[in-house]
Amino acid sequence: MDFNIAVLSGDGIGPEVTAEGVRALEAVGRAFGHRFTLQYGDVGGVSIDRFGVALTDDVRGLASDADAVLFGAVGGPKWDDPAAATRPEDGLLALRAHLGVFANIRPVKVYPELTASSVLKPHVLEGVDMVVVRELTGGLYYALPKGRSETPQGVVGVDTMRYSEAEIERVLRVGFELARGRRNKLTSVDKANVLETSRLWRTVATRLASEYPDVELEHVLVDACAMQLVLHPSSYDVIVAENTFGDILTDEAAILAASMGLLPSASLSGVPQAGMRTPGFYEPIHGTAPDIAGQGIANPCGSILSAAMMLRYSLGLTEEAAAMERAVQSVLAQGYRTADIAAGGDTATGTVQMGELIAQAVG
Repeated sequence: MDFNIAVLSGDGIGPEVTAEGVRALEAVGRAFGHRFTLQYGDVGGVSIDRFGVALTDDVRGLASDADAVLFGAVGGPKWDDPAAATRPEDGLLALRAHLGVFANIRPVKVYPELTASSVLKPHVLEGVDMVVVRELTGGLYYALPKGRSETPQGVVGVDTMRYSEAEIERVLRVGFELARGRRNKLTSVDKANVLETSRLWRTVATRLASEYPDVELEHVLVDACAMQLVLHPSSYDVIVAENTFGDILTDEAAILAASMGLLPSASLSGVPQAGMRTPGFYEPIHGTAPDIAGQGIANPCGSILSAAMMLRYSLGLTEEAAAMERAVQSVLAQGYRTADIAAGGDTATGTVQMGELIAQAVG
């Protein structure tokens, strides 16, 4: 089969890790007889430097026309000026909104071989295998009014948290459907004791639960969830949260897996259904890591596993996705480690070598 993939590597370590995601993808193509046509474009800081904007109309169209988008990361100190007219992150936010990808799916799995690399005790990590679903196009990051203004009392900054019932319902449905294919437990995260949007969120979650009698629903306040993630993480199966809460909780959950460099994500424009292809946007959850960019030591596993999620959700290639995931697990089981997950005595493997080993394991 033929597929058209937009590859937007971005800034920092983005190009390095995305190249290894592409390498693994091409290995899948050779092993299973698929052809992936790759269309490359600039986004973020590199786009600002070349074109003066974080996202051009050409790249916006490139992403729209593709079966899926494989993304790297954007940002860095070079463009980190609060007074700048445009910032690299503007391109990412605009792209998400343009593609209508409202549900960000972030699996968090602890590999037994890496428990020694985590800052948490091994017994806390036993059985950790969860998915966090973050609402991606609403809330504080998008709602208006937003900005700063002069007042007699000084400068005032305003951000608005806003959610409609429809926005909440569609992302909760993603969570319920994922829970049905896992351990049938859904944790809805909110701050209903303080926020009106969270009270609406809880109301919608409770109503939807009647349509999913096979799924156990629990409501947890975001601060309690943050605490339980490090005390009893194995108690969670699928977590659904609004944009800001989800952003914070997923970075916290990354600590469970030893490194953000291991974790992928999928941003979908629809509710995933077995056997159906859902347009999506795929990226590792880490940032641009400018302190190690260009050194060849970044962990490419998050990008490779993001490509695996792309195979599963947007291209309908579940067997191929599983093969890529097994390849990552196999290489880790053999003891290969990039610098971020290397324990005492381990010899660190470089970005390219790790990518090559995983691509060989796929084949």
